[in-house]
Amino acid sequence: MNYEPTLPPEHVERIRRWHERAYAAARAEAGDDGRTFHHLGLTLHVPPDVQPIAGMSHPLGEAVLAEVRDGDRVLDMGTGCGVNAILAASRSRDVVAVDVNPHAVEAARGNAARNGVADRVTVLESDVFAAVEGDFDLIVFDPPFRWFAPRDLLERATTDAGYAALTRFFRDVRGYLRPGGRVLLFFGTTGDLPYVRRLVGEAGFAAAEVSRKEFVRDGWRVEYVTFRLTRDATRPQGDRAGGAGDGCAEGSG
Repeated sequence: MNYEPTLPPEHVERIRRWHERAYAAARAEAGDDGRTFHHLGLTLHVPPDVQPIAGMSHPLGEAVLAEVRDGDRVLDMGTGCGVNAILAASRSRDVVAVDVNPHAVEAARGNAARNGVADRVTVLESDVFAAVEGDFDLIVFDPPFRWFAPRDLLERATTDAGYAALTRFFRDVRGYLRPGGRVLLFFGTTGDLPYVRRLVGEAGFAAAEVSRKEFVRDGWRVEYVTFRLTRDATRPQGDRAGGAGDGCAEGSG
């Protein structure tokens, strides 16, 4: 199924303008050697072609710390520099982190070692679930917000052409969750949030807001929401709800 924005044209154009500014700033600030961030007690090195830690990274990180239980097997989908996988590993001994960007995979491994949890985190290069095996108690996903085609690996962290990876995630995720499994999903109105809500429902999940942050940028109210997704008890257990994901083309992870 080909994606079409559910947002008004003026909203789409505003997102495009905002994205161009944000991408240019991230590319300029990365420099030749990357940057070091201190985030929720972690020290993280982020190389130039990997998404830096953003100001809105705190709500999801805090949700991970609150959600992970001792004994959980955790998957961090689109791990980037490894931040949420490392936070999860402060609670769990079995964390798998995946990313489509090989530079992110290398960075996540280095950051896991830097923060003393390398023995708890397995980092793999994977386009969505392509290299993932087994099932999980918790899956953490901070997906690209924009549906544009990426120009390079850095931009691939924030853009997912036609939301192909996002729709494939929701097509397949139920098959990777254990009974009682949960998903932490972070998304905002700088992407097509109504489309994401539709995917959540079609995949057979009930969504509860864990956190919401709002502020005004350029006269526009921006919202970032962390959702806790669980299987919708009103849906049959065997219903995988392929829905919008069926027939999607390949995309970024």
